[in-house]
Amino acid sequence: MDMRKLVGWNVERLRRAQGMTQEQLAERSGFSQQYISGLENGRRNPTVVTLYEIADALGSTPVELLAAGAQ
Repeated sequence: MDMRKLVGWNVERLRRAQGMTQEQLAERSGFSQQYISGLENGRRNPTVVTLYEIADALGSTPVELLAAGAQ
């Protein structure tokens, strides 16, 4: 299982469920829209701190970003 793709899929799923654009998530999280796009496409390898910041911006937890059962 490719963890980068799993995290990206979960970030995109949670973002879309809230009706949020990549730009809005970028603004809330402090990361660029390009970084969010790369993350959602499995091209980024986020750190634990990054997972925390993204999850916080989504009103979620880092564990939910790593959950395989959400697919």
